Amino acid sequence: MEDDLAKRIASHPKYIELKTKRTAFGWWLSLAGMVAYYGFILLVAFNKPLLAQKIGTGVTTLGMPIGVSVIVFTIIITWIYVRRANSEFDALTEQIVKGVVK
Repeated sequence: MEDDLAKRIASHPKYIELKTKRTAFGWWLSLAGMVAYYGFILLVAFNKPLLAQKIGTGVTTLGMPIGVSVIVFTIIITWIYVRRANSEFDALTEQIVKGVVK
């Protein structure tokens, strides 16, 4: 019975739509996160003088807010994914459950 249920779910058009949308969205957000993270790492590796520039008269350098912004960006893209998952993806999942379990 479970095998039959799995086949019905896998062949359901809304499941295919969900899988396609979720995968594509996940890859785009992963790419955005990797660009931000590896961009910062490349700056550290190849442009230390830029990151070492002091901001104002204090001891804070430009690298600190850029590094913090990478962390904040990661939190934001996670929030974006969770928000979409809780709305669009959960709605599709509910439609799949209603369509498969009769």
